[in-house]
Formats: sequence, C-alpha cells, structure tokens
Amino acid sequence: MKNLELSKGDKRRKNIMNLLKRQGKVTIQEITEKFDCSEATARRDLDELKNTGIIRSLGGAQLEGFSESREVPFQEKRQLLWLEKEAIAAKAAHLIQEGDVVGLTGGTTTFLIAKAIKLRKNITVVTNAVNIAMELSEGDEIQVVLTGGVMRRNSFELCGPLAEKTVEGLNIGKMFLGVDGITVAHGITTFSESEAFIAKMLIERSLQTIAVFDHTKVGKASLFSIAQLSSLHACITNQTLDEGFTSHLMNTQVELHIAASESSFE
Repeated sequence: MKNLELSKGDKRRKNIMNLLKRQGKVTIQEITEKFDCSEATARRDLDELKNTGIIRSLGGAQLEGFSESREVPFQEKRQLLWLEKEAIAAKAAHLIQEGDVVGLTGGTTTFLIAKAIKLRKNITVVTNAVNIAMELSEGDEIQVVLTGGVMRRNSFELCGPLAEKTVEGLNIGKMFLGVDGITVAHGITTFSESEAFIAKMLIERSLQTIAVFDHTKVGKASLFSIAQLSSLHACITNQTLDEGFTSHLMNTQVELHIAASESSFE
C-alpha cells in the first residue's frame, strides 16, 4: 500500500509539472481542485518540486524565468528599442551572403533584417510572415517564398497545417528566429503555441539557426517552448549577457554576437 501511495504522489507531481509547463504558474487552489488533494499535500508537492526549475510563492508556484507579460502586437513592438533592433538586424545582415537561402520568422527584429537585405542580389528568403514578404517585394533580385496558412494578427505570421505542409518540403541555409523570451533553463520561447510549432519545423529544416533578440528578452520565458539553446548555432543581441548565460552558450558551442560592440566569440 505504501508503494502505491508513493506512485500516486509521483504521478500527481508529474501532472502538476505538466500544468506548470502549459500555463507558467499554478496556485495551491488549482492543485487541490484539479488533483483532488488537500492544501497540505499540494504544498508538500510544490516543496518537493522546488529543485526542478520552479519558484515557490505563498499561494503557489511558477516556472523559473516565467514572464506574465502580454503578447505585444507588431505595430506596438515596432516603437520599442528601434535603434537597438536596427543594430541587431545590421549584424544579422552581415552574416548573409549572395546565394544564401535565408529563413525569417515574424517579429520586429526579423522585419528589420528584411529591410536591410531587400536590395541585395541572388538571395532567397523563406518566411511565414506576410509583412516581411511585402517588405521584400520591393527588391527586384530577391526570391521570396511565403508559406500558406492562417495569419495571426498580432505578428502577421502564417501558421497551421498549410504553413506546416510548405515547410516540410523546404531546405533553408540560415534561419533567423525572432523570440519572445530566452533563458538557460527554458531555451527560446514564444507566446503563441502555433508560432512555436512552426518555428520548430523551420529549425528542423535549416542548416543553421540564429536567434535574434534585444536585451529585454533575456532571462524571461514565455509560455510555449520552441527549442533549447543547444539547438542554436548563434545568438545576436545588443548587450553583453551575464557570465552564467555567456558560459552556457560557450559550453554548448553557440556563437554570441553583440551588435553594439561588433564583438563575438565562438
């Protein structure tokens, strides 16, 4: 009987952890209602889980690095840190050469990459963002591949089965990925489940994946995971990262490019 009770406890804690991964945080009341247990049991479970990447609070717990910030629409985001994002985009554009097949997810920084390269020659750009495709249409010698799919109004990204079907048949050289959050524990994350899924597929179809993000995204985790940092080949940001983050990137052989100082390490 004792082993059975332990098994039930392990199963309940696993389910609590899955709930945390889905919604970022959980309250004691939610645990007692969803798993039919007492408050004391819920608190003991969270205490046992506190060394697995969660932060305890008086009324519950949340995932380490979880950000409750709302998803900001593109038109609102484009007003924020524009100069910093332009510097990141310029650094990214410097990595793009004639003949490259480049991927761009949606986002303000990736949109600025599109602006920086739209007059280049002999480049193919794959994107699932309608606004990026329209920006690139001004270039006479850039081939643009736009996925199908259902457009999300906040980001102009196309997602869903049509987008996934297109991506399945592509081969991308350098994938530039916009993210809503990035942490050592949770990797690169986004607010949208559908955008996270299409981003995973784009990474799988790419030889290199480069995350582009301003310093405000560092240390914050959005709700849906895209990939661990080990899936990246490089990161481009605008400020030096803390020592722990930098060491982790070095240990996982991810290049770091700091746009402000034009410095990088391998």
